[in-house]
Amino acid sequence: MNMKKTALLITMGLCAGLASAQDLTSKKGEPILPEAGDWAISFDATSFFNYAGNMFSGATASNTAPIANWVNPGAMLITGKYFKDATTAYRVSVRLGFASNKRVGEIADATVTTPPTFPNVPTMKEDDIKARQHNVGVGLGMEKRKGKTRLQGYYGAEAWIWNSGQSNHYDYGNTLAASGTPVVVSNATTTNFGVNNVISGINSAWTGNIVNDTYGNTARLKDASLGMTWGIGVRAFVGAEYFIFPKISIGAEYGYGFGFSYTSNASYTTESVGGAPASVGTQTINVRRSHNIALDNDINGGSGSGTGSIKMTLHF
Repeated sequence: MNMKKTALLITMGLCAGLASAQDLTSKKGEPILPEAGDWAISFDATSFFNYAGNMFSGATASNTAPIANWVNPGAMLITGKYFKDATTAYRVSVRLGFASNKRVGEIADATVTTPPTFPNVPTMKEDDIKARQHNVGVGLGMEKRKGKTRLQGYYGAEAWIWNSGQSNHYDYGNTLAASGTPVVVSNATTTNFGVNNVISGINSAWTGNIVNDTYGNTARLKDASLGMTWGIGVRAFVGAEYFIFPKISIGAEYGYGFGFSYTSNASYTTESVGGAPASVGTQTINVRRSHNIALDNDINGGSGSGTGSIKMTLHF
C-alpha cells in the first residue's frame, strides 16, 4: 500500500511539473510566447548588451544609452511580423525614403556691362540646384515556428524588390551667348555649388558643377544622374530566439539568398560655348551602367559580411 501511495505521489509530482513547464506564463499571468494576432518588430541588440556590460564592469563613465538601431543598417528596412497563429508569422519589410533639396545662389547679371555707381548694388540673377534622391523597397515573407519552451526555433523564406536613384538639375540665371554680348561659363557668370554625392559619384576629380566639355571648353552641368537601380532578392532563413521576458526575445538568424540589381546609365549633360564660328552647345555623356548578381550567406538579413549578431524582438 505504501509503495502504491509513493508511486502515486511521484506520478502526481511529475504531472504537476510537466504542466508547470508547459504553462508558459509569467507570475502575473502574462503569456511568454507570441499568440495569434500579435505583431512584432526587431532591433539590433548590440548597443543594449554593450550598455548592460559596461554597467556590470563599472565602465559607466563612457556608457552611452542604447539605441534602437537597424537590424540591417545598409538596407534600413523596417521589418515587422504578424502572427497568423502561434506557429505561423507573416513578415513585411518596408522602406520609403524620399529626399529633395534646393539651393539658390546669387550671381551678377552678365549682360550688364556698366558698373553700378555707389551705393547701388549690381543687378543680380539667381542660379539654383535641385537635388533629389529616393530609396524604396518592400519585402514579403513567411516564417514557421517550432518549440514548446522559451527557446523557439523558426524557418521560412522571403522576397524583396527595391528601387533607388540620385540626380541633380541645375538652372542658371545667365543665358550663355556666343555673339552680341558674349556670355561664357566662368566663376563670374555661373555659381559653383561645389561637390556633392552625385558629382563625386560620376567623376571624383570634379570640384563642382563647372567642368570641361569633351573639347576642353569650360562648361557647366545642366543635369547629373547616378542612374536608376532596380533590384530583386529572395532568401531562405533559419533562426532561434529565447524569450527573456514575456513577449520580449533575443535571437539571431542565418540565411542564404539570391540577389540581382541593375543600374541604368549614370550620365550628365553640359552646356558651353565653343566651335568656329562660336555657338552654344550641349553634350550628354553616358558614363556607365552596371548589374550585380549575388548568391551568399547572410546574418539577420544583412549582406554576406553580416550586420548584427544578436537582435531583440518585441511582440505586442
